[in-house]
Amino acid sequence: MMKFYRQFVLVFVCLVFFSCKQKEKKNSVTEKEIVEQSAVNTEPYRPQFHFTPPAKWMNDPNGLVYNKGVFHLFYQYYPDDIVWGPMHWGHAISKDLIHWEHKPIALYPDKNGYIFSGSAVVDTENTSGFGTKENPALVAIFTYHDIDGERAGRTDFQTQGIAYSLDNGETFTVYDGNPVIGNNGIKDFRDPKVFWDDQSKNWSMLLVAGDHLQIWQSKNLKSWEKVSEFGKNQGAHGGVWECPDLFKLKVGTTDEEKWVLLISINPGAPNGGSGTQYFVGDFDGRTFTSDQKEEKWIDWGTDNYAGVTYNNVPNNDRIFIGWMSNWSYARDTPTEKWRSAMTVPRKLTLAKHSNEYQLINYPIEDLGSIASNDFSESISISGNSQMVISNDNLSQSEIKFRTSARKFNLHFQNDDGDDLSLKMNGIEKLFVLDRTKSGKVDFQEDFASVQKMPIALLPEGEIEIRILMDWSSIEVFINQGQYVMTAQVFPNSNYSKLVFKNNSELDISLGQVTLDKIKSVW
Repeated sequence: MMKFYRQFVLVFVCLVFFSCKQKEKKNSVTEKEIVEQSAVNTEPYRPQFHFTPPAKWMNDPNGLVYNKGVFHLFYQYYPDDIVWGPMHWGHAISKDLIHWEHKPIALYPDKNGYIFSGSAVVDTENTSGFGTKENPALVAIFTYHDIDGERAGRTDFQTQGIAYSLDNGETFTVYDGNPVIGNNGIKDFRDPKVFWDDQSKNWSMLLVAGDHLQIWQSKNLKSWEKVSEFGKNQGAHGGVWECPDLFKLKVGTTDEEKWVLLISINPGAPNGGSGTQYFVGDFDGRTFTSDQKEEKWIDWGTDNYAGVTYNNVPNNDRIFIGWMSNWSYARDTPTEKWRSAMTVPRKLTLAKHSNEYQLINYPIEDLGSIASNDFSESISISGNSQMVISNDNLSQSEIKFRTSARKFNLHFQNDDGDDLSLKMNGIEKLFVLDRTKSGKVDFQEDFASVQKMPIALLPEGEIEIRILMDWSSIEVFINQGQYVMTAQVFPNSNYSKLVFKNNSELDISLGQVTLDKIKSVW
């Protein structure tokens, strides 16, 4: 407990110092709040196995990078209120992507602007000259947002900057030559994702420019050249493009390799507000191309946005984390000391179903290390009937079963009359998440939603249904991540009943249904 206390106090000291420096004391984090956070994070709706900030506002994950045995999670952070404000980079580290240690703020706004989203790399060959080959620099690449320029009506208020760390992210030095990429008048010009490309022997940078992608190259992370564009006539264009990512994956167990491009978009997601689309194609070191005609989405729920993947992960695994919220109502959710959480880390793979590429996302294996079985029983349900499992740990659990049934409902309920409904409709090839009666839903008009996911490529036969339920979220993985939905929920009390309803006239089998309690990572 003292270890966590010291970590929170350190964060507190840094936040208060910066707050005083900026003369914004009114909403600063108090020492009392820090102590309360260290006491197990038990305030209403605080997720128990998803990452959340110690206090105040958080949005996009940034700078996801592995270095010297540590996974870094930087994130968009405003330390003085629970609504969006001048952006900093918050910081946390982990050795297993499950348990997190909060660190002091990594990057503060400076003369060039707020610190918006970006990425981080390990400069192994010391191309930048910031470190040495013996001690490579950890380099952060981010967007500067000049708020005064925006308020003045200019269109060049977003530029790209860098900073470096020689102590594995403990402290950063801002490059005195910033910005490294200026702006010729593009209003939305941001979110640099940088990676080393073995084909061109260059650093590649993805930048979103309004409603399309730009690709840049550099030898040293300081001097950049634009080399191509993508997406003006492909993909969803219902809103601004954000948070790009590009990486190569093998297709299933074959030797075929394809490149996957992630693009978040807001608004314009299939169930409203924010969402993340993807493209499968090829990258030659300068240009990304895809013959994909239809829109593809990494997650059909309303609450998985701005997700990106880790650089430099051992075994070349591609690990994804998303912001578990939606800009339609992110500022209004019913929490008081903190706002927003991240999805569980997910491993991305690429598969082919009916000759169509699909991006698979599924929780990392280490999540099982904090699960303990609470219920396990083989379940069959007669036609047009139901079965109820009562369990006090339901709101902090994993539910898993395998079935060939395609016509059933699951309901998460409590004694307050709240009902979160999941519906498998094999006839219409839809999976539906209905949170209109799930608890607190009237804090913003868009929240009470019925979310639909087409499941046209779901194979016949037995499939796995896996559900992660935390205090204020649900993540549904169908057929081991072929189809995924993520949504926030705010029940008036913890769900305590899981109701299985058979909507067909025939008996159905759910096989061995397991319910595991997930331990708190705090």
